[in-house]
Amino acid sequence: MTLIPNCRFCATPLTTTLCDLGLQPLANDYRMPDDNNPERSFPLHARVCPNCLLVQVDDSVPPDAIFSDYAYFSSYSDSWVAHAKRYAEAMITRFGLGPHSLVVEIASNDGYLLQHFKACGVPVLGVEPAANVAETARAKGIDTQVAFFGVETAKRILAQGKRADLMAANNVLAHVPDIRDFVAGFATLLAPQGVVTFEFPHVMNLIEKVQFDTIYHEHFSYLSLVAVEKVFAAVGLKAIDVEELPTHGGSLRLFAAPLQSSHQPSARLDALRAKEHAAGLDTLSGYEGFAAKVAEVKRGFLAFLAQAKAAGKKIAAYGAAAKGNTFLNFCQVTPSDIVAVFDRSLAKQGRLLPGSQIPILSPEKILEVAPDYLVILPWNIADEVMSQTRSLMPEGGQFVTAVPQIKLTP
Repeated sequence: MTLIPNCRFCATPLTTTLCDLGLQPLANDYRMPDDNNPERSFPLHARVCPNCLLVQVDDSVPPDAIFSDYAYFSSYSDSWVAHAKRYAEAMITRFGLGPHSLVVEIASNDGYLLQHFKACGVPVLGVEPAANVAETARAKGIDTQVAFFGVETAKRILAQGKRADLMAANNVLAHVPDIRDFVAGFATLLAPQGVVTFEFPHVMNLIEKVQFDTIYHEHFSYLSLVAVEKVFAAVGLKAIDVEELPTHGGSLRLFAAPLQSSHQPSARLDALRAKEHAAGLDTLSGYEGFAAKVAEVKRGFLAFLAQAKAAGKKIAAYGAAAKGNTFLNFCQVTPSDIVAVFDRSLAKQGRLLPGSQIPILSPEKILEVAPDYLVILPWNIADEVMSQTRSLMPEGGQFVTAVPQIKLTP
């Protein structure tokens, strides 16, 4: 008998499946070719809470197995660093931040964002659970504490005499198993008129654009405004504004502040609530039929691979991204299908993709491999990848994206 898990926020039994992607290795568990240790795989099953409508995967992996030595460094994406700089400039202007302010980023990675505040003379503090990544930030002069964030960490920082005027949490709200304690930490550390911004992929886009490859073990939750506002209300925060962003296939930047603050909600919140209502995200019916769409994407990609291989074409991929690993492993792709994946990250080069065991090479090797097709796994930065690699492709070579359907670009 299969045990039905409970919702990580409201503890309601999770009886509704969004999609079941089977047993998968950890999406960022890149291995050396001579590593003979057995590869661990865990269930990757996304469900919808019938009460609070939080979409979530089963809590099958301890977080310290994922985040203590992390292979993702934000600064390797030029577009993401530019996005962070625009954010810093906008927040400094909007909230009048200066030398007497404090900006705290949670999951601050390698300092990709806080470096822009620091350059403008605004004091900063990063909180990052991965020690190897935090060390890179410190080398840039970014004050960084190695810790998982929640109420306990927030209280410890408060005891150090720090209180945040602005807190940032980019693409981390989805990464926490205890979402209630995590969000309560922001309510604890914020100044009375302080503001926190959360950026996260919008589950509405995941469903409408069949972005199932953004589902992996380190993404514990898949977020809507409907669900997040319920979390806010439970811990003493209120939503005050929202921006819809193109990043990561369509994200939200949600602004929140303490319930007792003077910040007033914007009209954009009402507009997004109406949009989510129209998409059915405030009822279980809005989540039905997704698994069938996922199966169709898999069928389309396998048909492309079979046709290309039958024609004697060589297929490689670009971007050793977590989303690509979910995609490749769900499609059961092997090195006989895709000969290599290219990635700028020195931390990944020379390793193998988890599960599929495809070797990771530097982008300069594209010239040597000379693929007829280059599958761009991080489709959210496809334009950036094509502009960086087009000159390395052989004559007649084509770029491929596979989500939500096969698309070929010369």
